[in-house]
Amino acid sequence: MAAGSEERPAVPRRSVLAAAKSRSAAQAVEVRRSTRRSRTVSAYREDGRTVILIPARMSEAEEKRWVAQMLDRLDARESKQQLRGDDELAERAGELSQKYLGGRARPRSVRWVTNQNTRWGSCTPSDGTIRLSHRLQGMPEYVVDYVLLHELAHLLVPDHGRRFWALLDAYPRTERARGYLEGVVAARLPAPREGCDH
Repeated sequence: MAAGSEERPAVPRRSVLAAAKSRSAAQAVEVRRSTRRSRTVSAYREDGRTVILIPARMSEAEEKRWVAQMLDRLDARESKQQLRGDDELAERAGELSQKYLGGRARPRSVRWVTNQNTRWGSCTPSDGTIRLSHRLQGMPEYVVDYVLLHELAHLLVPDHGRRFWALLDAYPRTERARGYLEGVVAARLPAPREGCDH
């Protein structure tokens, strides 16, 4: 124990299993409550599980929200460490096509671009090219996979009709990834001015 520090009563640890529908595999999450923490929340990976440190006084609803947020942050941080180049992106496209589309989507070109600021990705079915916005780099891998799979599906079905969405139903994180991207967009929108009636 460090000099000058006082021993505090232990707050019971409690393990929870984060098995949200959208996660492809359940992930072990250990939430540790601490009387020393007043506002901060932190998380790290340890021995195949995620440890999340929260203030002891936090409500269950706040805990649930923070667990989801910290899992997303860790995923994003780990994705940043594994940024793919165009070759790796094309290889990943092949893997996703094989796994979720029976290998039927075969793009001629898959690459990162820096000129897409209003779209996450685009596809030109006539020439088989897929472009993903550089803004996706650093987002959780499941989000990048969703956008890539979305564009791969456009090689098979060019519109957003029933057949298109049926293809994406095979990917278990579709709804979670869409929610993540909607949250990113919402966070970047300007806040409404007070007194406006819209």
